[in-house]
Amino acid sequence: MTRYLYVVATLVLTVYGQLVLKWQVNKAGHGGADLGSKVAFIGRLVVNPWVISVLLAAALAAASWMVAMTHFTLSRAYPFMGLSFVLVLLGSAFWLGEALSWPKAVGVVVIAVGIAIGSQ
Repeated sequence: MTRYLYVVATLVLTVYGQLVLKWQVNKAGHGGADLGSKVAFIGRLVVNPWVISVLLAAALAAASWMVAMTHFTLSRAYPFMGLSFVLVLLGSAFWLGEALSWPKAVGVVVIAVGIAIGSQ
């Protein structure tokens, strides 16, 4: 059972990264039309402590995934990463206030059913 924690850690860290990055990009505004403005926008984001935590989370997720791969076949572990679609959709709706529509909800249910079938 402990080996599943590596997959769960990868999933949680990945979802964390997506939600926090979107939150910080929203706060930062738009990058501007010209290349210089876009580079400055990215530069401000790269030194943002929250964005740095996302980069660290991505590195930890990669390390966790590498360890998970020593315990599972890829075809067994990878379907669980599809749960990121479910968690990001719910997190973006409840935390970021993004719209949660019926088509999105149905799509997530289809993904969840696919994960259940594919992980057998």
